Amino acid sequence: MPTYQYRCADCGRELEVVQKFTDASLTECPSCTGDLRKVFNAVGVVFKGSGFYATDNRTKGKTDATKPATSAPAAESSSPPASAPAASATPAKGSAA
Repeated sequence: MPTYQYRCADCGRELEVVQKFTDASLTECPSCTGDLRKVFNAVGVVFKGSGFYATDNRTKGKTDATKPATSAPAAESSSPPASAPAASATPAKGSAA
């Protein structure tokens, strides 16, 4: 169960309460019956390691990720293959445009 921190808007008293997620938030200060507000703090999360990707937990992915990337020449990848027929600008007979 999470611990929530509250601060009274009237007297400034701070308190920590262990509550379920389904429990309603506290609204009244137990010492002065003033308004309580939840206090939100930064979460201390530290990520250590080389990275957090899908490839980090797989043996094959780790070896592929450590290999240098090989790039194909730009001319080969951007032009269509020579054996492919060119697309016609006019629609075929019987087709709706």
